[in-house]
Amino acid sequence: MALAQKANTIIAAKGSKITTLDLKKDKPSNEDIAALMMGPTGNLRAPTLLAGTTLYIGFNEEAYKKMGS
Repeated sequence: MALAQKANTIIAAKGSKITTLDLKKDKPSNEDIAALMMGPTGNLRAPTLLAGTTLYIGFNEEAYKKMGS
C-alpha cells in the first residue's frame, strides 16, 4: 500500500484485462487497491513499477509502450 500512496493512477493488467484507477477521482478503497496489487498466492503481483505518479501492476505491452512515450 506504500507504493499506492505515492501514485495518482494505477494501471493493472490481469491477462488481457486492463484496469485503470484515478486515485484522486475514483477514491477506491484499500481493499480494491489490494485486490489489484496482490496475486493468487498473496504476494505482490509482478512486475510492479512506479513511474512518476503512475503505478503499473502486471505486464501489458501496450501500457508499457505508452509509458515510454
